[in-house]
Amino acid sequence: MTLAVQIYDARYFLSFLALFIFVGNKYRKYRRLQNFPGPFSTGWSEAWHTLTTLSRHNHLEYHEVSKKYGRIARVGPNDLLTSSHELLAHMNSVRSPYTRSAWYNTAARMRPGRDNIFSQIDEEEHTKRRQQMASGYSGKENLALESDIDNRVLELLNLIRTKYTSTAAQSRPVDIGRKIQYFTLDVISSVGFGEPFGDLEADADLHDIIKSTKVGLTMITIFGAFGLVPYLQWPLIAHLLAPSETDKTGVGRMMYIARNVIDSRLRKPLEGRSDMLASFMRHGLSKDELLSESLLQIVAGSDTTATTLRCTLLYIVTHPQVYRRLQEEVDAEIASNGVDSKSGVISDSRLKILPYLQAVVREGLRIHPPVTDVVPKKVPKGGDKFTIDGQEYFFPEGTNISYSVWSVQHDKDMFGEDAEFFRPERWLLDEESDKDRLLAMRRTTDMIFGYGKYQCLGKPVAWMETTKVLFEFMRHFEWTISKPETPWTSQNYFGIFLQNELWVTATERGDG
Repeated sequence: MTLAVQIYDARYFLSFLALFIFVGNKYRKYRRLQNFPGPFSTGWSEAWHTLTTLSRHNHLEYHEVSKKYGRIARVGPNDLLTSSHELLAHMNSVRSPYTRSAWYNTAARMRPGRDNIFSQIDEEEHTKRRQQMASGYSGKENLALESDIDNRVLELLNLIRTKYTSTAAQSRPVDIGRKIQYFTLDVISSVGFGEPFGDLEADADLHDIIKSTKVGLTMITIFGAFGLVPYLQWPLIAHLLAPSETDKTGVGRMMYIARNVIDSRLRKPLEGRSDMLASFMRHGLSKDELLSESLLQIVAGSDTTATTLRCTLLYIVTHPQVYRRLQEEVDAEIASNGVDSKSGVISDSRLKILPYLQAVVREGLRIHPPVTDVVPKKVPKGGDKFTIDGQEYFFPEGTNISYSVWSVQHDKDMFGEDAEFFRPERWLLDEESDKDRLLAMRRTTDMIFGYGKYQCLGKPVAWMETTKVLFEFMRHFEWTISKPETPWTSQNYFGIFLQNELWVTATERGDG
């Protein structure tokens, strides 16, 4: 009797055996986390995750889960979702045994098989890379960082002033969201690579980065929704489907741009240069590592800061009391201390001591976080016990615990009953009598940039960009929303927001 005949005769038994193994495996996974509530099907299926990822507003879906099921909810066979800032701090502390899950070196890789500082899950390699890159981001070896940002701010102001300023005789609406994206792209290329892309000067997306980002994020969202992203790391599939530098758009196009930038930069002498690439090179990053980090900078360093600026500006303009108070602080600062003589743009040191501006930026970040990746951490060997709101939980070894960003930043226990509303005054508490509450609130919003050993190195740069632009916008122009009923379009692609059509009118205030 041949093997084929034997298999045919045993087909019913083999089918039953396969079904038994399949069901048994599903049941085993279900039981591991059966004590944690969550949406129907999450105990045995990824269907809920698929639909949520494809919804374009997954941050709100996660928020609804947290509101319905509590601080810990089940969102997949091996996945929990938390809205507890205490658990987040515990998982991300410097000495935490929790590690990054496999999500990072699949979904967060910009190039198949190549890690960047965000996708690296090896703790020693991650620490080493942070040490190599920290000086470049902090400004210690990038002495022109603030002046480079100032120059881009001046270019943005000049673009608005020369082409888009409205008058009593003529209204000239401008999609300020797109101009802000030009600004953030020119900043990251200037401070990162030594020269701007030139988008502000040309008033155009010269390298099609905005278009390519949307194409790339659309693809990663679809692949991520169906759990296919890990397969893009396989050499054969990567060769067929993964981004390539010959692509006309998407991540492949950005890879091509990043390589050209690096090749051009490497042809210039290292001595005397003070941009980020020069710092990274001095600290030992290889050309291949530079490419991975530069690609991450272009996407993460521009889109997230642009989102922060768009959202905060929108909330300022649509809240008249905030608008007036912020403009009064700006005017008072200029009246008292004048204009910085070198660039004409207010210095970062002066911005840091303007309480209402700092409160507005913090509130803008809180009310609409620019990044809502779930960024799961893996429970360490042996499992872990942790108490939340008086209840002790046990998390089995290997479980992925994700973070509902929206829920944490809209937590009424932390931020008050009006946490769903934009109110910068919540940050103007007394630094002495309310010290502990302020510290807790600040630590919670700082989690938007990561926490502890995983905190984003680009935070100081993003904060400087945001405060400088908002100050100069309020100093030089009066702003109104052109289409109040539909002020913009905003969609969530795998944790990153793509926003368009933020039409405003800007009227010159005169000599500011």
